Amino acid sequence: MGIVNLTPDSFFPGSRTEKSLAKINTLVSTHISNGASILDLGGYSSRPGAAEVSLQEEIDRVIPAVDWIASNYPNILISVDTFRAKVAEEAICSGAHIINDISSGDLDGEMIPTVAKLQVPYIAMHMRGNPQNMQKKTNYSDILGEILYYFAEKLEQFRKFGIKDVIIDPGFGFAKTLEQNYYLLRNLRQFESLSLPLLVGISRKSMISNVLEVSAEEALNGTTALNMFALCHGANILRVHDVKEANETLKLYTTLYP
Repeated sequence: MGIVNLTPDSFFPGSRTEKSLAKINTLVSTHISNGASILDLGGYSSRPGAAEVSLQEEIDRVIPAVDWIASNYPNILISVDTFRAKVAEEAICSGAHIINDISSGDLDGEMIPTVAKLQVPYIAMHMRGNPQNMQKKTNYSDILGEILYYFAEKLEQFRKFGIKDVIIDPGFGFAKTLEQNYYLLRNLRQFESLSLPLLVGISRKSMISNVLEVSAEEALNGTTALNMFALCHGANILRVHDVKEANETLKLYTTLYP
């Protein structure tokens, strides 16, 4: 899954396209030529402490990009990274295929009914609070058990509404300390108990750059190392800024484990 940030403030500058169709085309064509299966478009930066974005501004960033990619690259799957039901519905109607919600429906009560109505795959991520305050909500008694219980409750809710295709994302970096992120990564196999596809999004995040004492721009090597670990421990989808390197990692993994 190749990241396409339609924002001016996402933490990694190399993924930013803002509202420029030329920049979008450059990034999208590169992702596709490097082997991306899915493009993940986001119009609201969810990095810790990110500024609030109005509903209309998010729509103005996302929908033209979805329209353009769907028209020019009709064979690529488009995921839209949003926690707002209105953005989700307009995106699917414009040609997107998947909704990627950092809040699993917690930030918009209409999201789950909307996804159920649209009958599209839903990526449900674990997070506490919102991007503005999530890093103040890292106090867990049993982080792994609490996240598994959170997803179990969510899956019951999804089933009641009739959502059929769900992908789980543990939410690395979202309301988790550095130590908690690595604890979850070490115990990634525990998420197999949910019997659902598992998405891992650790690309260039601070859990890598802080350990290596490098910037996000210098965190590709660390990202590749942890992506291989994630694949070896059950990850089904890698959400990345660097598709070429991730695809090479996947090829080596499938050679090791044919």
